[in-house]
Amino acid sequence: MRNRPWLKWLLIGGGAVIVLAVAGPFVYFNFIQDDAPDEFSLDDVQTDATSPTTTGSSDTTAAAAEDAVDGTWTIASGSQAGYRATEVLFGQTGDAAGRTSDVTGSFDITGTTVEKGSFSVALANVSSGQSLRDSQFQGRIMDVATYPTVEFALTEPIELDTVPAPGAQITASATGDLTIKATTKSVTFDVNATRTDNGQIAVQGSIPITWDQWGIGAPSGGPAQVEDSGEIEFLLVFER
Repeated sequence: MRNRPWLKWLLIGGGAVIVLAVAGPFVYFNFIQDDAPDEFSLDDVQTDATSPTTTGSSDTTAAAAEDAVDGTWTIASGSQAGYRATEVLFGQTGDAAGRTSDVTGSFDITGTTVEKGSFSVALANVSSGQSLRDSQFQGRIMDVATYPTVEFALTEPIELDTVPAPGAQITASATGDLTIKATTKSVTFDVNATRTDNGQIAVQGSIPITWDQWGIGAPSGGPAQVEDSGEIEFLLVFER
């Protein structure tokens, strides 16, 4: 039989391509790409909180703490918001998450009722730690130059069962209008809240979204595919 060295090298090359197609994404997701940050947790705020110096009896302090929640609370330092999505590359999956601390907003509370509230996330500085992904996010996907913010506003009061004591956590349901790329839809989702020992209120939650329902261009690009839904996630710290 006639020797065909080119056939041997063709088979070797084809095998190499298959190995790279399988092993490459595994290496990328497990050894090259930085891990996406963990989902937000109220424990992150509790860990950073420091107890204020107080005077007077414990009964007086406790009574003052119960009354202290009424009023307008404004987003403070330590607040963050962003997105989370799942990327698929040749069968390997990994989380992608971008975050920014450029968040503003406030809410008003009377007794155990959050009467109104809203927050806005500026998108220009959302960062995932991957420059190529961030470039796609800023341009083709979100068109940040035209639509610089994502906004949420309560449309129904939030009724709390009780005002939590400092350090305690509660869960409530929030309903409001979410606006992304000039598309506004009503959404309902759970929020977790706590009062920190230093007198702040922290609120954590995530809003599930399906990209095309909000006019968001398909995040997928090249061989990397992104699932058709993801989340807006946030950890908001409020103070008076």
